[in-house]
Amino acid sequence: MPDKDASTPRVFLMRHGETEWSKSGQYTGSTDIPLTAHGEEQVKGTANLVYGPGKLLDPSKILKVLSSPRTRAQKTFELLSGSKGGFEVDERLAEWHYGEYEGILTKEIREKRKAKGLDKEREWDIWSDGCEGGESPAELSARIDSVIADIRKLQAPHMKDAEPKDIIIIAHGHYTRAFAKRWLGYELSFPLNLMMEPGGVGVLSYSHHNIDEPALLLGIGFH
Repeated sequence: MPDKDASTPRVFLMRHGETEWSKSGQYTGSTDIPLTAHGEEQVKGTANLVYGPGKLLDPSKILKVLSSPRTRAQKTFELLSGSKGGFEVDERLAEWHYGEYEGILTKEIREKRKAKGLDKEREWDIWSDGCEGGESPAELSARIDSVIADIRKLQAPHMKDAEPKDIIIIAHGHYTRAFAKRWLGYELSFPLNLMMEPGGVGVLSYSHHNIDEPALLLGIGFH
């Protein structure tokens, strides 16, 4: 980000640390399972690098921290910050509602759908097809868009000033990637492949101090 944009508000997307199901690849939406020991270490490692005074996630610059209602997300922020609480639970940050696909693997989902005579032309893709008994891409998009609208209302008055204005979102694998797409104005089916490691942090912002120019902050200089 050029120096002229250094004061622009940012939104930090953080995925919770590893769980047994994220390790195995099982779809984990509403099932509330804890971080693994390794997952906790992932988050602590991230915290050492990016959280604290003068670091990327500087508490003095944070306006608000929003967390998914799942305990794995809340625990992630507690490990990140080194303290209890300090966040608001927002139901809109819950992971994609997987419906019939909760707890199973992509391969099993595709087999299940083919047994029903679905997906004859192409393989199932969550970004286009959604989940039986769960959320469609449009439904998840609407949920995310509501959060984005609230964030922009909070950040719009502070595009150039020195007030605390950064926001941290602690959520999930599909949710954070969907959020980034919606932030940029893309449909979830748009072919933009994004990755978010457990315990990882992504950064969104705005170009030219303009609330109407949401951007992906692709690289950050540390100086």
